[in-house]
Amino acid sequence: MVPSPIVSEAVAARLEDFLARIATDSDDYGPDAGLFLDAARATLTGGKRLRARFCHAGWQAASGASATDLEPLWGLCAALEIFQSAALVHDDLIDNSDTRRGRPASHRALEAAHRAAGWHGDAEAFGRSSAVLLGDLLVAWSDDLLEETLQGHPHAAATRAEYARMRRDVTVGQLLDITEESAWSVNPPEQMLDRALRVASLKSARYSVVEPLLLGATLAGADAGLLAGLRDIGHPIGMAFQLRDDLLGVFGDPAVTGKPAGDDLREGKRTALIAVARGQLQPATRAQLDAALGDPHLSAEAVASLQRLIEDTGAVSRIEAMIAEFTAQAESALTAADVGEDAAASLRALAAAAISRSS
Repeated sequence: MVPSPIVSEAVAARLEDFLARIATDSDDYGPDAGLFLDAARATLTGGKRLRARFCHAGWQAASGASATDLEPLWGLCAALEIFQSAALVHDDLIDNSDTRRGRPASHRALEAAHRAAGWHGDAEAFGRSSAVLLGDLLVAWSDDLLEETLQGHPHAAATRAEYARMRRDVTVGQLLDITEESAWSVNPPEQMLDRALRVASLKSARYSVVEPLLLGATLAGADAGLLAGLRDIGHPIGMAFQLRDDLLGVFGDPAVTGKPAGDDLREGKRTALIAVARGQLQPATRAQLDAALGDPHLSAEAVASLQRLIEDTGAVSRIEAMIAEFTAQAESALTAADVGEDAAASLRALAAAAISRSS
């Protein structure tokens, strides 16, 4: 089994090589574009490399210990990490998030750069507009590295098709996420949890776990049976991962998560946690919760009050129980699958890292 630090180091080396070539090709863009390119590079530092690690586990399940040429795998993993950076840039922009990993979100960093340069005009508007383009640039870089990696590869077509599916799913999932912040008001309350879980599946479970697993396995030439088994393993892990994220978005420690306490409350996220809590409240209290969600100016005291309200409904315990159920489903699927001892060990370790986390 390749230890996760080796995965991280290999991906970092692949990114460094790619970015060095990008820099050489960008010499004629001028200093203003240099600011933009530096912002793109900055998004690629830090993070858990979780998608790269799941991609490696999928490749490991399909190839066993016999494969020796790992360069295509590291290229694919690095392309995934670049795409993840693109998604985070756009996600922070959509959610009006000020921070990411304890640092200014990209649109805020670009806004600050505008002010520091003494440029004319609206610095905030510049930051937001630049971040749209920054996310687009990162998507392009991801595609560039993917195509470079797959050139002449025997499983290029299948891997490319799986990558395209991932991009479609997460884009639709993001749309459904922001739609639910408004559409909840006209949909039956009893549908709220199912709608939240659909968002979790598309935006997170498939994108963060299932598709990286399938991409790694597809690159290694996996057959349909193995791909189905990995899908059965990955989806409940991904769902538990997102439910943990829902809890952290309301109750997480800012010193650990790198985001303000109660960020999901200020952003108005209609997560499974909110759906469960809302279903336990009386109409008057439910209306108070609905009125507070999405208020970007919620004070620390107001956030603490909402945290107590949600916890008192028993919603936290319910979500923890759902996480445990998804974890058990993943273990059952893993036991039934023929993925080999090393891949099984990797997947168990990854599941624990994804589900039992504080950031």
